[in-house]
Amino acid sequence: MRHLLNALRRPLRRRAILQLANYKPQNPQAAPSPPSLPKPPKKPVSFSLHGESWSDDYNWMSQLSDRVAMRHMDVYMEQEEKYTEAVMSTTDRLQSKLHAEMASRFAADLSTPPLRWGPWLYYRRVEEGMQYSVLCRRLASLNEEFISNKSPSAGFDFTSGKKIEQKLLDYNKEAERFGGYAYEELSEVSPDHRYLAYTMYDKDNDHFKLSVRDLNSGSLCNKPQADRVSSIAWAKNGQALLYAVTDDKKRPFRIYCSMLGSDAEDVMILEEPQENVHLTVRHTKDFQFLTVNLFTTQTSKSCCFFMYSEELAGYYISAINHNVFAHDQQMSIVDVDFCSTHLVLIVRNGRKYELYSLSLPLDSNKVGALLKDFNLQSLPLPDHVAQILPGSNYDFYSSTMRVTVTSPVMPDAVVDYDLLNGKWTIVQQQNLLYERTRVLYGASAAVSSSRKTSISKNICADNAEDDRAWNDLSEYYACEEYDVPSHDGVSVPLTILYSRHKKITRENPGLLHGHGAYGEILDKRWRNELKSLLDRGWVIAYADVRGGGGGGRKWCYDGRRTKKINSVKDYISCAKFLIEREIVGETKLAGWGYSAGGLLVASALNFRPDLFRAAVLKVPFLDPTHTLLLPVLPLTPNDYEEFGYPGDIEDFRAIREFSPYDNILKDAVYPATLVTSSFSTRFGVWESAKWVARLREYTVHDPSRPVLLNLTTDIVEENRYLHCKEAALESAFLIKFVDDQS
Repeated sequence: MRHLLNALRRPLRRRAILQLANYKPQNPQAAPSPPSLPKPPKKPVSFSLHGESWSDDYNWMSQLSDRVAMRHMDVYMEQEEKYTEAVMSTTDRLQSKLHAEMASRFAADLSTPPLRWGPWLYYRRVEEGMQYSVLCRRLASLNEEFISNKSPSAGFDFTSGKKIEQKLLDYNKEAERFGGYAYEELSEVSPDHRYLAYTMYDKDNDHFKLSVRDLNSGSLCNKPQADRVSSIAWAKNGQALLYAVTDDKKRPFRIYCSMLGSDAEDVMILEEPQENVHLTVRHTKDFQFLTVNLFTTQTSKSCCFFMYSEELAGYYISAINHNVFAHDQQMSIVDVDFCSTHLVLIVRNGRKYELYSLSLPLDSNKVGALLKDFNLQSLPLPDHVAQILPGSNYDFYSSTMRVTVTSPVMPDAVVDYDLLNGKWTIVQQQNLLYERTRVLYGASAAVSSSRKTSISKNICADNAEDDRAWNDLSEYYACEEYDVPSHDGVSVPLTILYSRHKKITRENPGLLHGHGAYGEILDKRWRNELKSLLDRGWVIAYADVRGGGGGGRKWCYDGRRTKKINSVKDYISCAKFLIEREIVGETKLAGWGYSAGGLLVASALNFRPDLFRAAVLKVPFLDPTHTLLLPVLPLTPNDYEEFGYPGDIEDFRAIREFSPYDNILKDAVYPATLVTSSFSTRFGVWESAKWVARLREYTVHDPSRPVLLNLTTDIVEENRYLHCKEAALESAFLIKFVDDQS
């Protein structure tokens, strides 16, 4: 609706310019009346548990099977949409400017870096004018030009007149099969390179559907075709496919085996009856063995040769139940990968991430010793690494290991390391300074404000000491780290990012990110859309609060269930630190949280609404009491382990303490808040709608601090244009209500 209104306004503006010559003064018109607040109906429902009773006026919003309630919900959502449009209408020009800035930084990659596996190069590319990519492959032995970036992207050799590319899967056609969406979760090529097994999201039925495609003929196989598939594994050199399916609560509980080319029905080979146990099936990297994993939130069992485990004592790797490395208080193993010749370790040493390789087989005399006692080969990394992610290293017999390196001051870099000689190559990384993306393979395009330019660049950094090979932005943006004391004296890591061209004074606006759940590492990677705020003098801050993955297993446990309140108080301590140190202006701090991070920020608002001038909550978890007590959508054991079981009285009391919906302060002034939600998020849109309605009802209404609810595109829709528009809306909201530059 917003796009339509903007389109209608533009012709009127042009017509007004053309009529300036005939302009006649008119009587002044009254200013438009402020938009009216949406007022959803109240239908009180009473609850009681553990001797406590409470009422919920907006419980009806979650009654998905009640047609009358859903009609009311539709009307209410339309009111919210109109209210958001009216409040944000003064920022239309700012949103357009921000959108143009952000769009110019999103490189439209025409080809992903190909993955070499056996005789083939596998890669994805986007055809002009199409929304989704195409999965392709070429024979590596016949296409050295492709490796050196000389062959045509369309897959046709004009010199020989031969087609040199094979299209394996067109996701644009898959979108036609699945209601306009092409969202893939799993994709595995068989070890003989003949079949492709993959799962696509079926939006109408809310599950992932398994399909297998014959790569020789390009046609779909008659079987297996299964619904609710959560994991897959190849066996018997591609003759058999094993897959796990979920029950009606989305718990993987059965594993089936399907023989390709056979008319026999798929055979169930394992079923797990316990409701808290999940199953997964995988093949080893050399396809010689299968692993079946049974796990709960606290235990896991695997049948495999190399197993990465997490225990209360720390992190270690075990081989056939024997510890390879002893627990080290200083160095924590975050992730591992390996090939036939080397073991690669992603290690966190305090705040610093490091990448090591070890030759295989390991020295048997050192097995069980500390990691530092082994002959570790350090692989080069840039400064301020936020995370290292293993790539899709399918080829067990290749000595090249691919990882993605992220940083707050550097666009993500896809890097290949040759473990035999230690040389490294940046395969793909965007260079914002020259508005282009550099790639070793294929072609890429970057969009400037005035025109589109297709540019390719071959970068090979054989010299591991050449730091200039990284597209680092630290010359223009500063990254600083602090240790902030929390309420109980525990130090909380705080990272800040700001433009070197904008001095930090007590007037700087700031945005504080937080998540603190599921043991996940806070995402501090460079985000192109935040450059618009940085260049306007904003400070971007990241609080690694307890509950997240920034400090090991104990750090995670100290911010969950009955200790979840630690996460909230850590976040508040970081907010106070930014203001007291005059890194951010006293009235210019905003909070930002996604999903469980939305709960973190919203709960902090209840404790200290005076600390924040604004907040952005994206698909937030806001009503844990009712969601955990009477879930509308299936929850996982991880959700209960993270936030608590309401049936347990101690967990219940903790939930009631940190619940954003249950602790809104009456007659208080809250910051301006933009809540974005989607019907396809697992924390349903009704949570956001209920919280917004109650917040407006309980608190002091201040037009300069509005509470807005905006419906976003479905999270399964990978549409850069729409996501860019949403980011422009968020930034315009922050600038308008924090920095007053609209």
